[in-house]
Amino acid sequence: MHSFCELIERSTSFTLYSLEQAETEVIEQLQTSSATVHIKQLQMLQLQRSVFAVGMFSIFEAHLQNGLSCQNGFKEVRTILDAAGKHELKEKFDNYYLAINALKHGDGASYRQLVTKINVLEFDVETPHTPVYEEGDVSAIRSLIKADDAFILGCAELIREISETISKQCPDSFV
Repeated sequence: MHSFCELIERSTSFTLYSLEQAETEVIEQLQTSSATVHIKQLQMLQLQRSVFAVGMFSIFEAHLQNGLSCQNGFKEVRTILDAAGKHELKEKFDNYYLAINALKHGDGASYRQLVTKINVLEFDVETPHTPVYEEGDVSAIRSLIKADDAFILGCAELIREISETISKQCPDSFV
């Protein structure tokens, strides 16, 4: 069986390519028709990015729980990253964890934590003063986190980095 990390990388490439192809088609259709259906299709494609990111991260947690034989995969990841001295990677993990929670739950504790460190994040977080979408962007959806291609690629890269660290720290694990 192939590693979860490898499958996530392939799945991410496939999904982003498919979304780009679909967007290109819709944008071509918008050149001749401004029908609402085309606008809704663009918004649906943006929403699909959020769904994919949340799903990828959630399945990663299940994979960790199984591979590390633990009840809380993300708690175990934090412990492993601390033991490995991977403090920057742990901080990156915590930021993406909070972002995924904000995508799932909206305005809450995770979102508020992200806002306090908005200037050091590698992804966009919406605030009343900093919208994540440009004014007039017809593909815009309501979201506190901009789950664009860069965000998704960041999630996949994070999963790879964490998986590599776990493999070194816990060689008998199935991660």
